[in-house]
Amino acid sequence: MRDRDDPETARTRRRDTPGGGDTSRAHRGRPSGAGPQRSAAALRVCDDRSVIARFRALATRWTVAAPVSAVVLLVLTWGRDLPGGIVALVTLVLAASVMAAVHHAEVVAHRVGEPFGSLVLAVAVTVIEVALIVTLMMDGGDQSATLARDTVFAAVMITVNGILGLSLLVGSLRHGTAVFNSEGTGAALATVATLATLSLVLPTFTTSKPGPEFSTVQLTFAAVSSLVLYGLFVATQTVRHRDYFLPVARQSENPKAVEHAPAPSTRTALISLCLLALALVGVVGLAKGVSPTIESGVQAVGLGHSVVGVIIALLVLLPETIAAVRAARRNQVQTSMNLALGSAMASIGLTIPAVALASLWLTGPLVLGLGNTHLVLLALTMVVGALTVVPGRATPLQGGVHLVLLAAYLELAVNP
Repeated sequence: MRDRDDPETARTRRRDTPGGGDTSRAHRGRPSGAGPQRSAAALRVCDDRSVIARFRALATRWTVAAPVSAVVLLVLTWGRDLPGGIVALVTLVLAASVMAAVHHAEVVAHRVGEPFGSLVLAVAVTVIEVALIVTLMMDGGDQSATLARDTVFAAVMITVNGILGLSLLVGSLRHGTAVFNSEGTGAALATVATLATLSLVLPTFTTSKPGPEFSTVQLTFAAVSSLVLYGLFVATQTVRHRDYFLPVARQSENPKAVEHAPAPSTRTALISLCLLALALVGVVGLAKGVSPTIESGVQAVGLGHSVVGVIIALLVLLPETIAAVRAARRNQVQTSMNLALGSAMASIGLTIPAVALASLWLTGPLVLGLGNTHLVLLALTMVVGALTVVPGRATPLQGGVHLVLLAAYLELAVNP
């Protein structure tokens, strides 16, 4: 007959046994329970992955459906008086198209890399903006003589003060300081200042024609100079000194850690490029469709006609604003600067030549010269911008200063 262990020995044996209990019970329980536990965990992982996949598929379908819906709605509503319910529907589709444009622009930018990605969005938005300005000028008569000037100046103030200031504020609040390349950003700001002076400041002081207008020779010179400067900047940004416009990594960061996901395929990028073009056409076309409602609302509250140019610029530049803020949150402030200053440059460098060409068949006057108030705001913006760009880094203070300048511009547009 086998001796029984005393209670102390039994407790010691149970304590030394893995699982803290009887050996046979522990070994019996593990095989019988491990399989179902693993199966349940695997099922949960599969369910989570399937939910994520469904959400991604839904997001993909949504970003495809929004641009297509915008173009279809644009065709159905073009040239018609829209009732209040249709205006609300157009506004909803317009907002969805803006978000879809941001998504597809980021896909293209991720594929081609910087600074080409920023250039794609800036040029695409500006081309559609030019088409919108010319179309409204053809429909507006003498009342739209200042529409090109108001829209271009609004684009400059929104990009240089709004997009740039908001990006610096978001980037510095999230990462301590906003770091960017002063060489590339300084060159972009200098080009914007030159284009703005040649196209928007000089007409106020020339004497060949009465009023703040260019003569035919002066307008031709301004148009050709704008194209030459913009083409020279694009060549500098994309070929000779491309490294001046790439995101800057901090000393504590891995320079190769900027990309967080593999680049999309060429096919995906081409599809997104086509959908980006559709979204931008839908955004600007639908904005033109609701512009009579905007104009009547502006007149009803007693605001100046220049507010229409501000609203147009705000609508058209919304995709770039969202893309720039997202880049700043990812600590890619240089990408945000490329978007902001590149949009301002494209807005002047492409709009002025297009308007100059359109003036050959437009019967009304073309007023490009800024008034005294706007001249002061433009000069202050360029001085503050230069002081912001030179150090190559910024704190929330610089972002706040630019946003205050934008607020001052908007306040004076509403209450001149």
